[in-house]
Amino acid sequence: MGIVWLVGELSNFSAPVSGHWYFSLKDSRAQVKCAMFKGNNRHVGFKPMSGNQVLVKARLSLYEPRGDYQLIIESMQPEGDGRLQQEFEQLKMRLAGEGLFAQSLKQPLPENPKRIGVITSKTGAALYDILDVLKRRDPSLPIIVYPTVVQGEEAPFKIAQAIGRANSRNECDILIVGRGGGSLEDLWCFNHEIVARTIAASQIPIVSAVGHEIDVTIADFVADVRAPTPSAAAELVSRDNNHKQQTLHHHYQRLLNASRYYFSQQKSRLTQLTHLLDKLHPRYQLNNQAQQLDDLSQRLQRSMSYYLRRQNSQVEYLTDKFNRYSLAKKIERQKDQVQQKQRHLINAIEKQLTTQRYHLAIKVEKLETMSPLSTLKRGYSIVKDENSRVVSQAASLKSGQKIAISFIDGEIHSIVS
Repeated sequence: MGIVWLVGELSNFSAPVSGHWYFSLKDSRAQVKCAMFKGNNRHVGFKPMSGNQVLVKARLSLYEPRGDYQLIIESMQPEGDGRLQQEFEQLKMRLAGEGLFAQSLKQPLPENPKRIGVITSKTGAALYDILDVLKRRDPSLPIIVYPTVVQGEEAPFKIAQAIGRANSRNECDILIVGRGGGSLEDLWCFNHEIVARTIAASQIPIVSAVGHEIDVTIADFVADVRAPTPSAAAELVSRDNNHKQQTLHHHYQRLLNASRYYFSQQKSRLTQLTHLLDKLHPRYQLNNQAQQLDDLSQRLQRSMSYYLRRQNSQVEYLTDKFNRYSLAKKIERQKDQVQQKQRHLINAIEKQLTTQRYHLAIKVEKLETMSPLSTLKRGYSIVKDENSRVVSQAASLKSGQKIAISFIDGEIHSIVS
């Protein structure tokens, strides 16, 4: 048999110890016998009595022992709530058929939201519950409240406007939409089609937090996430402050280790550059040239001493030969030759020394000409950036950049304006 929905008045209601209910459902024109077994009546949220106006969901059945037709009742609600429930089921089926409840349309909630938006009554208990939870768990998390009415005929349109306003401002990462508990009529604005379609169209993830855990609305099905209560929604969108402190400590340790490693590397690099700078400094070059000159002078002196010893030996040999041959004229000639050679040698040595001093003077003059110290003596200065690189063009500097300016008598540090 098919399912039917009927509105009528309870009559002859009885509830025997078996737990089943038996009654008649009547209106001004007819009545029909009904039975509601305990498997179904345990879900009824009120105590039925004869004279109550109710909405029932039933199927037609035949009670064979008496040959009577009767209705087997599957659900029962007071007439007012029942009509709303029927509208709820119809809208739910229609929106589900359009795919508004599909899981593929749900947006994931960001793990670390920077700002939370709350759409609810500014005087309702739900707002204070949400603020208390967020203050306890994450007091640094900014919150923006979009106040709206959450009960009455205008509520669906006001709620939809608040959601649209939050999306147009785009200043929140998550929206909590809801209110505290109440009757089905109190919560009915969250079963309105305009609210459902506005939630589905939201670019910001929405957490539905309507009523208590047992309350279910159309907004819960359309929203990206359903929270059983407003407080639970606040728990869901926030992270415990202790976790943030642990994360911050972890990042601090990583930054500290990275800084130590960086400064160690920079210190090593500075040592290398200092050593290289010392080697390239004109003073180092001059000292090296002076050392080479001293070495050449010593070699020249040794060569001269060796040459003179050889000449003296030669003189002694000739003198001895002369003495042996007793040739005064030959001796005199040899003497003249020796003296001449001595003069030549002395002239050669002096010429060599003069040439070496001349070359040394040229090299020293070139070094002094190329030396930055000579440039500084003439009133110039050297500009270096924070990485000790020489700045040759003003266009390479930026405002706020640190520079060092070297003069002949010292160095100053400045900032480019």
